[in-house]
Amino acid sequence: MKYTGIRKWPEDERPRERLLRYGAGSLSTAQLLAIILRIGGKGKSAIQLAREVLQNFHSLKDIDDASLAEFSDIKGMGSAKVSQIKAAFELGKRLIQDSNEWSTENRSFTSSRDVYEYYRPSFFGLKKEKFLCALLNTKNSVVKDMVVSEGTLTSSLVHPREVFRYAIKEAAASVLFIHNHPSGDTHPSKDDITITRRLVETGRIVGINVLDHIIISDGTYLSLKEKGYMKE
Repeated sequence: MKYTGIRKWPEDERPRERLLRYGAGSLSTAQLLAIILRIGGKGKSAIQLAREVLQNFHSLKDIDDASLAEFSDIKGMGSAKVSQIKAAFELGKRLIQDSNEWSTENRSFTSSRDVYEYYRPSFFGLKKEKFLCALLNTKNSVVKDMVVSEGTLTSSLVHPREVFRYAIKEAAASVLFIHNHPSGDTHPSKDDITITRRLVETGRIVGINVLDHIIISDGTYLSLKEKGYMKE
């Protein structure tokens, strides 16, 4: 196929011009990616290169997870272009996190699904475990959430004394725990269950109810309360 530069395309078909005229929502994933790449290479336009990247990795998550070495099979994808993609993806994640932080005040949940949908963006794409504690008031609205630990979940990383010290300081009426399994398997480990029961018992002693412990992945979640793991 003969290479034709994007500048020679009709104006309505050029990704940048189309975005400015009709908004980013009117563009395909390949067109958006082409804008990030800016230029093609090796006889390809930016849109052709973007399509090749999508075909090679199949999904945006796979692109986000890919290393520089994994891009090396695609001609025209050097370190500069990979850096541009990684930076754009990271900005998207930070936008979601900022939106979540802004909307945390007075946020209340009626189900474990609500918890999952709300916190899922905060964990998306993480390659290590992160354990969050959400502090709630008497109306079950979120007052504040905090990172308790990062790394493989163990009793040494999640100590009830440290968790409830913050809850007591903020005068929380109850708490929710949320952590991720990067593997995608949300089945609780032995440590998950042991730590959860220890936290529930500590909550009873200090008078702060543990509402649930949600394990999430990029595509699903599990409620330890609904599965009966929080019972003695």
